[in-house]
Amino acid sequence: MRRALAQARRGLGRTTPNPLVGACVVTDEGVVVGDGAHQRAGQPHAEVLALEQAGERARGATLYCTLEPCAHTGRTGPCTERIAASGIRRVVAAMEDPFPQVRGRGFAQLRSRGIAVDVGVEHRAARLLNLPFFTFVREGRPFVILKAATSLDGQLAAAPGQRTQLTSAAADRHAQYYRAQVDAIAVGSETLLVDDPLLTAREIFRERPLVRVVFDRRLRTPPTARLFSTISAGPVIILTSSECLRRHPGQARLLEAAGATLVAVDSPALAASVRALAQFDVQSVVIEGGAEVHQAAWDEGVVDYVQLYLAPTLIGPKGVPFLQGRPLSPSSLIDARVVPLGPDVLIEGYVHRPR
Repeated sequence: MRRALAQARRGLGRTTPNPLVGACVVTDEGVVVGDGAHQRAGQPHAEVLALEQAGERARGATLYCTLEPCAHTGRTGPCTERIAASGIRRVVAAMEDPFPQVRGRGFAQLRSRGIAVDVGVEHRAARLLNLPFFTFVREGRPFVILKAATSLDGQLAAAPGQRTQLTSAAADRHAQYYRAQVDAIAVGSETLLVDDPLLTAREIFRERPLVRVVFDRRLRTPPTARLFSTISAGPVIILTSSECLRRHPGQARLLEAAGATLVAVDSPALAASVRALAQFDVQSVVIEGGAEVHQAAWDEGVVDYVQLYLAPTLIGPKGVPFLQGRPLSPSSLIDARVVPLGPDVLIEGYVHRPR
């Protein structure tokens, strides 16, 4: 199963809106005769690829898969039929697929064909691997990662409206690595105005377009913002309000001409804007700033994971505090990790216990 999980990780950053899935076929003698990893939506599933590699050696063997095989026809046919036709004797799965069209049906179909099914091996590892997909299916919103860089005294910037570089090149490379895996990056309009970021994945390969999101209820985003110079890297979505679009039709037209997709969210809650991203198949989003957006996301309970980069510097009380000065330490997170990155330190972990 650990081998199958390693196969699944090959699809990181590629498979949305599908989950990450890996599989391997093992003979009774313990010989691995087939491996498979789902790579992209619409392409063969991991189980099918592993079976194709195994060929006739799959007859009488065991199929290990990180998620329940599908039993329905979507962009591809049901994996359960391919498994049954291959002569596989036993299927070992890490967990049930919560997707409504599967959810136990795959296991039921396999058992009805006389195939032994065992569920639960490396369940926790498989669950953590696909938390964005599970959050999307169960809650109808993306998995939210709150990312921030602060000084040792918990400040985001030297002063309001002042761009402040805190982290080292090592920390920045680590952040880019995560940008290559998630579906979207989001910032508030204040961060856009102050930093004018590109919001692209740099110094690391990313196969799929990266969705760039701006929370901008006042429609302050300038059409000349640098992120519009990188539309080829991925769409720009501006989440605003219907009232603002009615009051500023000229600004709306300029932004659309620049390449933005404008989405009206009438609820002032940030959670409603986050949920609106589901219509674009965004299953994971990193909220990178600024202070007000961080605070709103935290207070509204939509943050699932925290990545806090600590720089070895002090700013003082005139700075912009992270979460209004609320202390955030490894002890306040679940499965927390503390990782040195050059002179900086990364503290990361789950806000609530993953399910």
